[in-house]
Amino acid sequence: MNNSPRHPLFNVTVIVAALGYFVDIYDLLLFGIIRIPSLQSLGLSPEQVKLDGELILQWQMWGLLLGGIISGVIGDKRGRLSVLFGSIILYSAANIANGFVETVEQYKWIRFIAGLGLAGELGAGITLVSEVIPKQKRGLATSFVAGIGLTGAILAYFMKQNFDWRTCYFIGGGLGIALLLLRISVLESSMFHQVKKQAVSRGNFFLFFSNFDRFKRYLFGILIGLPTWYVIGILVTFSNDFALAFGITEKIDPGKAIMFAYAGISLGDILIGVVSQWLRSRTRALYIFYAITMFFMLLFFTTLWQGTAARLYLICAGLGFGTGFWAIFVTMGAEQFGTNLRATAATTIPNMVRGMLAIFILPLFKWLEHMPSVGYVNAGIITGVIIMAITWTAALLTKETFHKDLEFLEE
Repeated sequence: MNNSPRHPLFNVTVIVAALGYFVDIYDLLLFGIIRIPSLQSLGLSPEQVKLDGELILQWQMWGLLLGGIISGVIGDKRGRLSVLFGSIILYSAANIANGFVETVEQYKWIRFIAGLGLAGELGAGITLVSEVIPKQKRGLATSFVAGIGLTGAILAYFMKQNFDWRTCYFIGGGLGIALLLLRISVLESSMFHQVKKQAVSRGNFFLFFSNFDRFKRYLFGILIGLPTWYVIGILVTFSNDFALAFGITEKIDPGKAIMFAYAGISLGDILIGVVSQWLRSRTRALYIFYAITMFFMLLFFTTLWQGTAARLYLICAGLGFGTGFWAIFVTMGAEQFGTNLRATAATTIPNMVRGMLAIFILPLFKWLEHMPSVGYVNAGIITGVIIMAITWTAALLTKETFHKDLEFLEE
């Protein structure tokens, strides 16, 4: 394996990590894309499609939350590759099983299991890439992984357009099995091999809470990523319900909205790596993309009244572009912590953010929606304001990690 700094983006580890994230995103977003036709085929009414769709999404996110902790601990105790192999076997099997569901209860549990498997892919991949790429090019490499990987949502949409929803799940399982064969060519991180030889605690999740400084780094690492799943989990996934509230008469396909959003996210994730490199700063690049996200949130809630489907899809693409900071956000999580805790951090942090959709963002939105004189649209606005206020505060209190050397341990 070539770890030379001259061609870091063409390192086999980077390429396979990008393909792994591609399959991960295909499977992660597939439910949101085929939610309506799959639940309709199970005989659900439009109201049940909405309510049970929210419930199944929450269960998937709970799986991601729990799976992130399990995968992170395994990644630091047994190695990054252990997670990458184990996670793909689990979520590939779950996606194949998803093609056979007949009830909402089955759907809910299998998406939970899929979430357990999907949780390990990104964090372990970013950790591995961060440890084999020179620090000067680390942001570009991880942005490449995310930029390529996020296009998996586009493939999921086009599969939905051409195949039955059950077949789409079978395709996801098949892609996972193919990726498993590619993983054989990837070697373990030398940093992990070095730390294995030392008498130090590895993958101890409770270390994040053992002192205030480490807890603060961990908490802020989670909070800076909240806008992504507010945008995807609320505004984009339920764009058809917002369209009804806005008085848009054309039919809105949430799957198409997700496809547009992830096309924007993919472009944003690649560009933010370049911007970060140019500014020599992760945090300043993050501020720019937060501002872009807020601009398109403003457009979403002000320009779509009696609007058109085309305008909604374009704004979803803009929202996606603004939240295209996922790679930098996860990279910052990996860079904040020592080698003996890095996989746990890089795997749990993004999955804590995904889990926050189930724990905090969606419950907050639903609570506000049912308050007197608030309603669906105003609930979305208030939720967005709260999320952005929390995120900006966390980002301003987060330390810069652009040139940080990763060969250190957490004591």
